[in-house]
Amino acid sequence: MTALITRDKLKAAMDADSVTVVDTLGGEYYAKQHLPGALELVLADVDAQASALLPDRDAAIVTYCSNPACPNSGQVADRLTALGYTNVRKYREGIQDWVEAGLPTESA
Repeated sequence: MTALITRDKLKAAMDADSVTVVDTLGGEYYAKQHLPGALELVLADVDAQASALLPDRDAAIVTYCSNPACPNSGQVADRLTALGYTNVRKYREGIQDWVEAGLPTESA
């Protein structure tokens, strides 16, 4: 099971530019709203795109999706781990929690 990260710790890591954030919703959801600087990577594309998007397999990576009921972030995190990424965590509460906390988002 992928380790979890809290909103506050994720925000601090983002502010320090010490984490790569991965949006696992993709498509229109990503285009409409995503965490600042987040990369778009859905499960179907992990094998083909991970090495190009995430070249450092030891870098801190955090996946997220919409909310705790959404399985995407865990699935992508598990696949990244299986591909040899060593520092993957999941922001289980997702973008819903981020927005409800009044934190900024971006759109494509």
